[in-house]
Amino acid sequence: MRFGTTLVAFLAPIAAIATTTSLAAQPSGAGQPAVAPRAVVELYTSQGCSSCPPADAVLEKLSADPSVIALSFPVDYWNYLGWKDTFGSPRNSERQRNYARARGDGAIYTPQAIVNGEVHVNGASEAEIENAIQKTSEKAGPQHIPIRFWQERNTLNFALGGEETGHGPREATIWLGVVQSSGTVDIKEGENQGKQLSYKNIVRELTPIGIWKGQPMEIQLPRAALMQAEVQKIVVLLQEDRSGPIIGGTLAGLW
Repeated sequence: MRFGTTLVAFLAPIAAIATTTSLAAQPSGAGQPAVAPRAVVELYTSQGCSSCPPADAVLEKLSADPSVIALSFPVDYWNYLGWKDTFGSPRNSERQRNYARARGDGAIYTPQAIVNGEVHVNGASEAEIENAIQKTSEKAGPQHIPIRFWQERNTLNFALGGEETGHGPREATIWLGVVQSSGTVDIKEGENQGKQLSYKNIVRELTPIGIWKGQPMEIQLPRAALMQAEVQKIVVLLQEDRSGPIIGGTLAGLW
C-alpha cells in the first residue's frame, strides 16, 4: 500500500462502514487495558532536522511506557533542506499547523511534542514532557473517557465510554490512525547525512471517522480492511473539536 493520498482514499470508506451498536453486546471485560493510559504524546519530527534525533530517542523511551500513547508524526516541510523524509506526510504537517491555529500562538517547529492535545514543549526534553502531562491531566488525557478495544472474528471493536460525571455535554472527533511499529532509515543527504535514524510508533495516516456526543458507543470495523504489511497497530483518539484537548485514546496491535 502507498501511504498518503491513497491511504486517505482507503480510510475514507471506513468512516462510512463503521457502525455503532449497543454496549450490551460487548464481551465481559473485553479490551480492558492492563494500565490506564495517562497521556497522549505526539512528536512532530523530521529526518531533515538535526535537532530531532534526541527527541526521537525520548519518544522511543516513552513508547515503552504502557501508560503513555507515544506517537511519531513525521512532517514534510523540511524536505527542501536536501533530504526528503521517507515517512513525512503533509497531513501530519497540517495537523501540527491546526494545533498552532487552535492555540493561537503560531508555534510550529521540530522537534515539537504536543501533550494531550493541549501543551507544546521541546520534544527532546523528557522533563518538559512529564511536566506537561501533569499540567494537562486534570482536564485532558486518555484517562477521562475510556476506550476499550478487542478483536472478534472478522471485526475490530472499540467501545467508547460516556461523558464524565459532573461534566457538561461536549462533542469530540473520533480519529482512527494506522501506525507502523518501528522504522530505521539511513540518511544520505541533508542535516543528518550519514546517520541511521530509528523511529517508533510512526503514524502513517490519521483520519476522522465519526463524532462522539457524550453517549457510550461502539465502533466496529472490518479487520481485513486494516491488515496491511506496512502497519502493525491502530490508534483511536477522542479529541474535542479537531485540534483541542484529547480526552480518550487507545493504541492497539493488529497482529
